Amino acid sequence: MPAIAQPLSQLEEAALELEGQPEALLALLRSLEKLHRSIQDGPFRSSLPADRNDLFRLLSEMERSGGWPYIPRLQLRTFLDLLSQGAGAEALAELEEGQQGGHGAAPRLAA
Repeated sequence: MPAIAQPLSQLEEAALELEGQPEALLALLRSLEKLHRSIQDGPFRSSLPADRNDLFRLLSEMERSGGWPYIPRLQLRTFLDLLSQGAGAEALAELEEGQQGGHGAAPRLAA
């Protein structure tokens, strides 16, 4: 995959340049996720073998080489853990109270 090495390196550099800018990094992650889905639903899907044996070989190779490419998402719990480590402990307590009681508007998280 030498043709893709340079664009991947440029994306990594862009991410490093955006460090400290969570909104911009989120936009980058969303773009990458959109690209992932586009490749998955377009060229990859249309390239799947029609023959059952060939498909089985492909799936077996995928399993041996690391499985399906997956873009994990941060879970809300991760953000809550990060908040509890810093100055956001008060916002965390409010959020947890709101989840337990289920009443009222959701608290706003401070930046």
